Amino acid sequence: MAGLSKGTPIPTEIKLHRKSGWLEVSFADGKTFQFSCEFLRVFSPSAEVRGHSPGQEVLQTGKKEVKINHIEPVGNYAIQLNFSDGHNTGLYSWDLLYDYGLHQDEMWERYLHRMKEAGARREPIDVRQP
Repeated sequence: MAGLSKGTPIPTEIKLHRKSGWLEVSFADGKTFQFSCEFLRVFSPSAEVRGHSPGQEVLQTGKKEVKINHIEPVGNYAIQLNFSDGHNTGLYSWDLLYDYGLHQDEMWERYLHRMKEAGARREPIDVRQP
């Protein structure tokens, strides 16, 4: 991923709202998108989540309470998010974030449908013994 698609708006502000667990990204074209930490984690662009080819996607479960601990800039084209569950391998390019913003609702509905079909949960499983 060396660079941006021609015409991709550049973020003018990236703001992490730690209490609410939302990342707000404002772009130069005036659009602002808000993403939950859970959304960004389950749609991580990493090979660990997406797989190495179509059809190899790994359904991410138990991520409802995940938070972003740190945001690292990557050149002038992306950020790397460090999540509270230790995940930090996806690069979120401006292209990707803008596309996610435009299609967030459909992506989320598809994710919830896949979770239901798999009988999976968004809530983390408590593995502590009583």
